[in-house]
Amino acid sequence: MKTSLTSLDGLDLLSSAVIILDDESRVTYANAAAENLLESSFKTLASRKLEELFLNGDGLAEIFREAVEHRFADKRLDLTLERIGREPLQVHVIVTALDNRDMPVLIELRENVQQLKLDREERLLDQSQANKELIRNLAHEIKNPLGGIRGAAQLLEFELPERQLKELREYTQVIIKEADRLQTLVDRLLAPHRRPHIVGDVNIHEVCERVRSLIVAEFPNGLAIKRDYDLSVPEFRGDKEQLIQAVLNITHNAAQALSERIGTGDALLTFQTRVARQVTLAKVRYRLALDLHIIDNGPGIPPEIQDRIFYPLVSGRDGGSGLGLTLAQTFVQQHMGVIECESRPGYTDFRILIPLP
Repeated sequence: MKTSLTSLDGLDLLSSAVIILDDESRVTYANAAAENLLESSFKTLASRKLEELFLNGDGLAEIFREAVEHRFADKRLDLTLERIGREPLQVHVIVTALDNRDMPVLIELRENVQQLKLDREERLLDQSQANKELIRNLAHEIKNPLGGIRGAAQLLEFELPERQLKELREYTQVIIKEADRLQTLVDRLLAPHRRPHIVGDVNIHEVCERVRSLIVAEFPNGLAIKRDYDLSVPEFRGDKEQLIQAVLNITHNAAQALSERIGTGDALLTFQTRVARQVTLAKVRYRLALDLHIIDNGPGIPPEIQDRIFYPLVSGRDGGSGLGLTLAQTFVQQHMGVIECESRPGYTDFRILIPLP
């Protein structure tokens, strides 16, 4: 059977990447999904050998030879394909031997979403652990000299002659107030590691309703809060106050990001609860997990900080401390869970996953 390139146009409708090779392993066809996945146009890919597309393409070259020799009809495997100056591709590969002399091998590449998710969670946990160590060390290093600075300013103010007190007290007060502000910041950084984990039965809808009442009190006009609850979500063991704080931090950030829409009266926040099944968190498989979404219709998180929003002191708005999401992630991770985020203009979704009994 001989296949013309024009008869392959339908492959452009597929979401998976398809590459067809000639008998010398050169690309003769790549669909639109392949161009997107490999971040190269067909014009760039055409006539290049398969093994030239990736730094570790020798393994694919060997599989190609087996396909040409018809040692199998099709072969499936998961691979990490490395590229110069780009992120490695985690893909599920299907290699099919075709009964066609001009185009003997078809390769289908599908991004391995599960592997990507596991890698992302592992990076998040490593980052979180590094953040904790950094925060603890930094906070302790700041805390000690702060007390000395504040005490010295108070002593200086006390020792100032009466004639200079009015003139210079303004400056000593600046030092004292800024030292107090930094002390408060340090206390917030250390708070999750100081406070004991108080475990009890938690109803996630009670947590959401508590947060909702706090947000409504602060933003009484122009902000609608939609509740989309699955009442079958069971109670679980956890620290209710920590979870209230985590959800409140996320929701309060969202409400502040909605300031323009609140002004026009069309701001919307949504609390959505579901039960997720067969969820892997930190390489552990759970049969059931709480799947809580906090969604807003705000401007979205700036793309340049989306990968860093859970880092300490990273904020997307002027005047933000950059601690709210860091603390939220810490509290959720203490419940063996994780917070994920998807954001684009008009839609931001913070997803909290926590194992259920």
